[in-house]
Amino acid sequence: MGQDQGSNLWDWGRAAEVFPELLQAFLRYTLVATIFASIIAAVLGLIVAMIRRSAPAFIAKPVHWVMEFIRMTPVVIQLLFVYYTFTQWSALPIGIAVLGIHYATYMAEVYRSGIEAVPAGQWEAATALSLPYRRTWYRIIVPQALRTTVPALGTWVISMFKDTPFLFVITIPEMVYAAENYGSRTFTYVEAFVLTGLIFLAASYPTSVLLRKLEKRLARY
Repeated sequence: MGQDQGSNLWDWGRAAEVFPELLQAFLRYTLVATIFASIIAAVLGLIVAMIRRSAPAFIAKPVHWVMEFIRMTPVVIQLLFVYYTFTQWSALPIGIAVLGIHYATYMAEVYRSGIEAVPAGQWEAATALSLPYRRTWYRIIVPQALRTTVPALGTWVISMFKDTPFLFVITIPEMVYAAENYGSRTFTYVEAFVLTGLIFLAASYPTSVLLRKLEKRLARY
């Protein structure tokens, strides 16, 4: 009887049937959303950190307030608000934009800590040499800041990847959506959701290992 219960709980035929659907959802939606949202978050986060560091107060303070509001608001609420406000947009670009902007608020704090860790002498030397503002940032400050922030930025990318199931709420057929859809059709959910979790693990664990190795290597310099 125990064997019958075990066979009913997990069926390799159902697992083989649902796996291609999950893999397709991962490649077409989950992975695409993570990659493009990460690019948005990394670029926008750096811009925000630079604004907060060197822009006039009448610009830096409103930017800070907006970022705080976004960071303190659940990403699910943001997804639903933008989705139902901008109904002329398709769901995937909305999901990418919302995830990217949401995580830009966290990456901006990471960048800010890295920028503040750059020795004051570097700023003074750039000023003494009359280096242009842009060159000071992109040739001196940003490279040194990235040395200490890359591992933390990678951690936020992994967190974003694990938050992509929230795209389910705006009808993007990512992996969790595909697993739920399969379960509703077949009335069996175990294989679909177990495989979904394994795909997430297979994609995120190697990245976390690489980040730890990168952090140890950067700590030597």
